Amino acid sequence: MGSRVLGAAALLCLVDALHAFAIEEKGDVFKRTPCPAFLLFVNTAYLADMTFELPCNCKPQEVSSVIWYFQKTMGSQQTRVLTDFAGTVVVDSGQVRAGSDVLKRFSIRMFSLIVFKAQVSDSGHYLCGTKDGDFFYGYDVDVQPSRDITVAFVDRGQYVQNDYAGDFFNLFTTFWDWTRCDRCGVRGEQRRIGLCYLHSPRLHPRYRTALPNVTSCGSRAVLPPLHDPLSLHRPEVAIRSCLTPCPRTEVPKEGVLAISNVIAKLGRKPWLPRVPTQFHRQDAGTALTIACPGARPEHAVAWDKDQTRLYRSQYLIGVNKSMRVFIDHGNHLHIQGLRARDGGTYFCWREGKMVAGFRLRVTQISRRRRTLHDPETIYALRTIGIGFLIIGSIFIFIHLCLYWWRLLKGPART
Repeated sequence: MGSRVLGAAALLCLVDALHAFAIEEKGDVFKRTPCPAFLLFVNTAYLADMTFELPCNCKPQEVSSVIWYFQKTMGSQQTRVLTDFAGTVVVDSGQVRAGSDVLKRFSIRMFSLIVFKAQVSDSGHYLCGTKDGDFFYGYDVDVQPSRDITVAFVDRGQYVQNDYAGDFFNLFTTFWDWTRCDRCGVRGEQRRIGLCYLHSPRLHPRYRTALPNVTSCGSRAVLPPLHDPLSLHRPEVAIRSCLTPCPRTEVPKEGVLAISNVIAKLGRKPWLPRVPTQFHRQDAGTALTIACPGARPEHAVAWDKDQTRLYRSQYLIGVNKSMRVFIDHGNHLHIQGLRARDGGTYFCWREGKMVAGFRLRVTQISRRRRTLHDPETIYALRTIGIGFLIIGSIFIFIHLCLYWWRLLKGPART
């Protein structure tokens, strides 16, 4: 018993030491990075539904906590406070929904602001400061839409969109690195996200960019005369095939391997992967969206149904206008108008490893006999009755008009 108490105490001391070390390292960063005398906004760009982190890179040493503010445009009177005045907000990212307000999609950890599932409306200025309104560091965040993104399949010989050259600006795409192969041991796919950027000497000097006169297309550094041509260039994604071997797993001993083979032969289907599987039942005709556990839009994610590979070259949203089953750019699998043949087990790959299964059972909605007391029957009878009354009133009105017209005209002369 005494050894357990000593072990727990040692573990707590180790945790405290690591926490103190992290605080000290963060303090050293603040000592090495002086705050600018004139507040500038650092440009950064992301694709919609991504999660991003904004570190507060500088602050005075006497400030022990920071407050994050949001401004849609520079000098706007509508400034939102994104944190409590202790600067200690932490949320569970698993409970965050894409459609929720930004105040429900952020977290504060070690002076940094984390925004989950960013939306286009989250674009604007993010400022790190104090509750008294003193600002130390600022960001110009540009969240670009993924709804009408341009897609190029490299295996089909398709290429990304060309650059656009104007009188005082150039539009081009800046690509991120290729993701990992989304499957291992079989043919997989890689994805490369590209965001719209602009080169122009006519940018606002208050904004700091990685390259001179280069900023993202949705940046507030772009002056109003250049806003209209920005619709000529959209974010894009390139997709290509890949093949990578699966990592070697530890081979069990000979006796254990023989026992496992016997157990597998007693009834387990050998083609079913051994991953955690969730069971779900849903009515036919409804819509279903499946998310891969722990996956983010920038991750390499793939979907299979039983033994069928759902490749993006066939199932990516927008490939076919009449698609009922598709994968969106946030890596979610959508099934519209569920049918009986949609039932089965859907497997999810994340970063080249199969991580989860989703067994779906589609149930048919039973048809029961309607009675006069059902709300649907009462509504239908009421609608039909109102329709007959309207039609009957129009019929009687027309005949009354004809009668008065003949009466006023008088008998015909011979």
